[in-house]
Amino acid sequence: MSTNKKSVIILCSIILVVVIAFVLISIAGRVQMSDDNTVGNTAGNLNNGGLFCENDGVVFFSNAYDNNSLYCMNPDESQVTKLGSNHVASINAGGKYIYYYMESGTNGSGLGFMSRTAGIYRSNRNGKHTACLDRTFAVTMQLCGNYLYYQDYNNKTGTKLSKIKIDKSDKTTVADYVINPVSYVNGTIYFNGTQEDHALYGLSTRSDTINRIWDGNIWNPIYLGGYVYYMDVANNYRLCRYSTSENAVEVLTNDRVDSFNVYDYYIYYQKNSKTEPELRRMYIDGTNNEVVASGVYENVNITSRYVYFNQFDEPTPVYKTPTSGNVYVTTFDAARDAALENTK
Repeated sequence: MSTNKKSVIILCSIILVVVIAFVLISIAGRVQMSDDNTVGNTAGNLNNGGLFCENDGVVFFSNAYDNNSLYCMNPDESQVTKLGSNHVASINAGGKYIYYYMESGTNGSGLGFMSRTAGIYRSNRNGKHTACLDRTFAVTMQLCGNYLYYQDYNNKTGTKLSKIKIDKSDKTTVADYVINPVSYVNGTIYFNGTQEDHALYGLSTRSDTINRIWDGNIWNPIYLGGYVYYMDVANNYRLCRYSTSENAVEVLTNDRVDSFNVYDYYIYYQKNSKTEPELRRMYIDGTNNEVVASGVYENVNITSRYVYFNQFDEPTPVYKTPTSGNVYVTTFDAARDAALENTK
């Protein structure tokens, strides 16, 4: 074989290898789309900071014992693993990825200098290949199919509702005022008005059009199983539910409610009281109302096995009780132990 022919074969081989490598890199870097009905987290969890998110047998959580870094574990709290080192909240998961709002602070040069970055990020489920989708202050967000809808804040224009596709394309301003996007079901985001009233509205994620659904006076609606659970603004923020099929309201408790979370057959809520504040739970129809813990608590996040919460303005210790069955409050020792192990 002549030298020229050998050179041509070698050159063609090199070109073929480069082309194959380019194709493989392109495929590996392509973002895999989710099902259109994908929901990133429960509305109740996201209304309580989005610190826990259960998806496909894995619980992703913000570990308060380790500066709210991103961790994951099994629902029974086994195999606790650290995935990242920055402060995370509003955790969502769907398909191949996890999404979250992340803040990081690093010391810089100069007296009193501190640089801080904040934004919406996407990672693989193992915490690798992290990408920033939008560098912004996001109050809360929900994964709706292949879009993240989020409250987008800056100190010049205030808070608006934005959306961005999970591959970082098609960023759009949906509304130039405050809309809480967390209650997403079958192509509709249910939210309360914040402009002229507190009525129930629906935002179609297919067209981004908004329709008035019901003339209530509500706050933090959560749509579940044909009912909208909400805080009744006109009646001392008691907890009620509205049947969308029967156009009827049921009062679930006359307690003044600071916050609540709905999961499966249970509602957990913080009772507001000057003398007897309590974290309580009841069935979703308002029956079997009982005390979980005396005092003022926040960040009530629910998984299939446990309900997690902490005392107001005291991130640790993190407490837990079984989601169903008898109330039995203990501390989230698995997260504490994992944090200590990672800081050795």
